[in-house]
Amino acid sequence: MPYTTAVSPPSQKSLADQLEDLLPQTQCTKCGYPACRPYAEAIADGSANYNQCPPGGIEGVARMAKLLGKPVIPINPVNGHERPRPVAVIDESLCIGCTLCIQACPVDAIVGAAKQMHTIVNDLCTGCDLCVAPCPVDCIAMVDVTPGRTGWDAWSQAQADDARARHDFRTQRLKREKEENDARLAAKAASKLQAVQAETPISEEEKAEQARKKAIIQAAIERARLKKEQAEKDAK
Repeated sequence: MPYTTAVSPPSQKSLADQLEDLLPQTQCTKCGYPACRPYAEAIADGSANYNQCPPGGIEGVARMAKLLGKPVIPINPVNGHERPRPVAVIDESLCIGCTLCIQACPVDAIVGAAKQMHTIVNDLCTGCDLCVAPCPVDCIAMVDVTPGRTGWDAWSQAQADDARARHDFRTQRLKREKEENDARLAAKAASKLQAVQAETPISEEEKAEQARKKAIIQAAIERARLKKEQAEKDAK
């Protein structure tokens, strides 16, 4: 299934939209935000500086400075340093198939299944490093693939656009899977409540146990309802 990203006409783009277009879309979180989009929004509202993206390098800073009408400043060392672009490499002899790296990858660049060896799709890897820390057997290494080329010299606009589309696709997929799982759990709870209500207790102990079960299930349903309402409110 091809990945697609809807792009608004320039005249309709907010400042955050325009800033996001200038980011390399590695989704590495080195800027201090969970993805490139939240970072762009933070720059736009003034809560973040425009020099917090090491993958974009000084060229990335210059691009955003031009848009913002501000001077070019060095990358904040707190966020890291400009470097050649790396890709992750998995030592197949050590991989235990735990899937933690797959869960960590923001662009679905890792292929594998539980208890089976995983591998990196090099052309899809953004070099974000996020798969390294979760690995319990330390079988992932980051290897430079653009020696002598850093920042935007090591990363093309086409690669950025593709990474952004895959990240957005993954985000929507995870959201859909969560909604489907929540719906299954809600249906299961409703079915369980119906079964408990259908019981015909005789003794006081049985009645008390039925009431206890009903209270637990109803509380779980209410928590799920409130959680769903909050998620819908956050999405607006």
